[in-house]
Amino acid sequence: MKILYLTFALFFSGLSSALACTGISFFAKDGGYVQARTIEWGDSFLPSEYVIIPRNLNQTSYTPTGINGLKFKSKYGVVGLAIIQKEFIAEGLNEAGLSAGLFYFPHYGKYPEYDQKQNSRTLSDLQFVSWILSNFSTIDEVKKAIEQVRIVSLDKEGASSTVHWRIGEASGRQVVLEFENGKPCFYENQVGVLTNSPDFKWQVTNLNNYVNLFPGNAPVQKIGNVTIFPFGAGSGFLGIPGDITPPSRFVRIAFYKATAPQQNTSDETVLQCFHILNNFDIPIGVEFAPGKAPNIPSATQWTSAIDLTQKKLYYKTAYNNNIRCIDLKDINFNTISYQSHPLDQTLKQPIENLQFK
Repeated sequence: MKILYLTFALFFSGLSSALACTGISFFAKDGGYVQARTIEWGDSFLPSEYVIIPRNLNQTSYTPTGINGLKFKSKYGVVGLAIIQKEFIAEGLNEAGLSAGLFYFPHYGKYPEYDQKQNSRTLSDLQFVSWILSNFSTIDEVKKAIEQVRIVSLDKEGASSTVHWRIGEASGRQVVLEFENGKPCFYENQVGVLTNSPDFKWQVTNLNNYVNLFPGNAPVQKIGNVTIFPFGAGSGFLGIPGDITPPSRFVRIAFYKATAPQQNTSDETVLQCFHILNNFDIPIGVEFAPGKAPNIPSATQWTSAIDLTQKKLYYKTAYNNNIRCIDLKDINFNTISYQSHPLDQTLKQPIENLQFK
């Protein structure tokens, strides 16, 4: 376990643009609510696994000095998607219908300073999702309890590995949590999307720079005796940013969400989320100089969708685009063991060969 911890600290420290995330959410006409997201890591294969946490499991948080932080017991059963090792859940859902996920937040936000004397209430930022989902059923419960813990980074001093979080309820309420000068700040997420840096308030304000965008086509106009017209469909979105920086992805996902037709059911909404997030797959070559890109399919390592109403977690990966589903209603959280399994048993895309007579 100590070796895994050190490996992760080295892996995560000093990242700048390699980790990226894009999140979206939708209501279905039947009242179902879905939150979906991507997770990126562009340097190499990102070890990822799905984790099942039973009720009454005792857990201990890491701190910068070892596995000696906050101790907590799971009140609720949890299913999550973890990175590097099973304790570090990046996205998940509990049986009460509460969802939470971390999004990389470099150069912004500041946690409380690590104080070894307060290890008993110290919680790693990478285990915050697990703590939330193990203990709470509503956002208000999280807001009330957060003052009881001290969130810290496991990263080496001076490196920027800050994250911020999206927390959602089946009611459709969604908040973003960011730490500012060591203090937790919650923001009601009315726009329903999230990426990375800068801070959430700035990202929402930045939408005003794109007030000219609208769905459909721009009208035909005349400039003197010259008629100008759209070259093709979708010209109302002419000028929407197409690069992979977090501010550009925030603008793009916000407008895609705002203009997407509402689906009838949460099942259809899950598929809609996957289709929209396909637009945010990051090709591996754009982040590296020519000839320096690693041999992986995509920087977007996996994409997930969580149906908070039906309590189902879906995912697909860069290595296998088949959508897989974990239905929490099929799990007996009283009897199941604490376990984790790789998202892909083999790193190979299944391909169906058509047969002819």
